[in-house]
Amino acid sequence: MDQLDGQHLVTGVDHAAFPTFDPAGTVRFYRDVLGFPVVHSICAAGWGPGEHPDFIHFFFDIGGGDRLAFFYYFGLSRPDTSTGLGDVYARFPEDTPDWFVRSRHLALHVDAEEHMLEYRRRLDASEWPVEMQVQHETIESIYTHDPNGYMVEITRAMRPVTPQEDLDANLTIDALVDIVGTPGHTMDDLLVRKAELIVKRAGEWAHAQETR
Repeated sequence: MDQLDGQHLVTGVDHAAFPTFDPAGTVRFYRDVLGFPVVHSICAAGWGPGEHPDFIHFFFDIGGGDRLAFFYYFGLSRPDTSTGLGDVYARFPEDTPDWFVRSRHLALHVDAEEHMLEYRRRLDASEWPVEMQVQHETIESIYTHDPNGYMVEITRAMRPVTPQEDLDANLTIDALVDIVGTPGHTMDDLLVRKAELIVKRAGEWAHAQETR
């Protein structure tokens, strides 16, 4: 019998993820009001099937090694959620894209690749086999749906996130907040604004290095 068989290998919540139609408000609430720093972001352009829009996936540090994450999809209109019961997603129309549904998920953290693969073995032997195994920028994850239809992710870090990546994440989110109020904004607009911020802040970074 495998020595990992039956062991509890998950070490906590890696992140819980939700879509947002108001990234600027989301950043103000979690970063500026509650004080949760931005610690990672992914700019995904041309990702997924043909109809999948470009998106930003960004993360806040909520303490204890846990993170709260949001997806912002470029060009996606906000649905009417003024009627119906349940939470915000429960009031979305039936034609809500599947990729939007899957942006709401729970990610559980494991410390090692062998632990992730052990959970893959357990799931594949069950009624809920793994549906995807994906390597992202710094993590590798497996995904399935639980009996309630909720997406569950089990993830492990492939390497530590560097301070430079934290800096890049904050540049990305500051650029997103700056352009999100412009009608018809796109991923290209975000990247242009990010480049402007890099030029604007280069002097500050150089000065900080000189005075260390």
